[in-house]
Amino acid sequence: MGQAWGFGRYGGPEVQELFERPDPVPGPGEVLVRVDVAGVNPLDHLLRAGLVPGLDGGRPFPRVLGMEAAGTVLALGAEVDGLEVGDAVFGFALTGGGTYAETTVLSAANTARVPTGLPATAVATLPVAGTTAVDALDQLGLPAGATILVNGVGGGVGLAVARLAAARGLRVLGTGSAAKREPAEAAGVRFLDYTAEDVVAAARELVPGGFDGIVDVVGGASLRAVAPLARAPRDVVAVGDQSVPEIGGRFVERRLDRVNLARAARFALEGVLAPVISAVYPLSDAPAALAVVESGHAAGKVVIEVA
Repeated sequence: MGQAWGFGRYGGPEVQELFERPDPVPGPGEVLVRVDVAGVNPLDHLLRAGLVPGLDGGRPFPRVLGMEAAGTVLALGAEVDGLEVGDAVFGFALTGGGTYAETTVLSAANTARVPTGLPATAVATLPVAGTTAVDALDQLGLPAGATILVNGVGGGVGLAVARLAAARGLRVLGTGSAAKREPAEAAGVRFLDYTAEDVVAAARELVPGGFDGIVDVVGGASLRAVAPLARAPRDVVAVGDQSVPEIGGRFVERRLDRVNLARAARFALEGVLAPVISAVYPLSDAPAALAVVESGHAAGKVVIEVA
């Protein structure tokens, strides 16, 4: 038996519960993993609220929270290649297994070995934030010297985009609240504080010819406010707001496979995608970790130490 945080019905924080369960059994194409560290993401509370039911894997309630983890392989399901029992791995719980737990199942195709030298607290943040940054910037394909705006630069995804963009020789501007200034500027960002200035006017003054690319992490009205700053509508890539095609932009094309995970890990090992981890919580305090992310005020990544 092991402990897990999950929810027995859709809703807000009040539906979260700590429960015991037998270790899940990996099915075909899955691996059973002892979780060392779980990453916390906005998608976690969206799944809990029932807003993205297509990602729950069709599993019955109670469902375990969490989408990304780092840990050790305990058992293999059928048809698993390239991974062995005892491997240190990281990846996605795309089949609905959840990661706020002592053990979980991960999709083997979306799981990679951890390179020597990367701590679990860092590598657990890469499946979502790291690969999203790689995908968004690959999709834009901007050359060195181009100028990019990261709308919502202070969170885990935004900072990952900023760091990788700077490493690729791009000029990076980013929007965020005052609390996000320090980590953003440390990542090489020309920071625009939306709580203290008109960031659209400030960005237009700094880059009068328009941005070569915009990566939006915020969505909604904020996305629509900054989108006209791009040279062309298709130069806007959104990582959360799937309505972006309505204004001529593109939704990020995600690649969640082992190859892309390994790329993100290599960038992290080189220091390009060094995650900014703002808070570490024990499994017993997982609701507090998710509350920080759900508030929208987390600077960088929040993780849960399980083992």
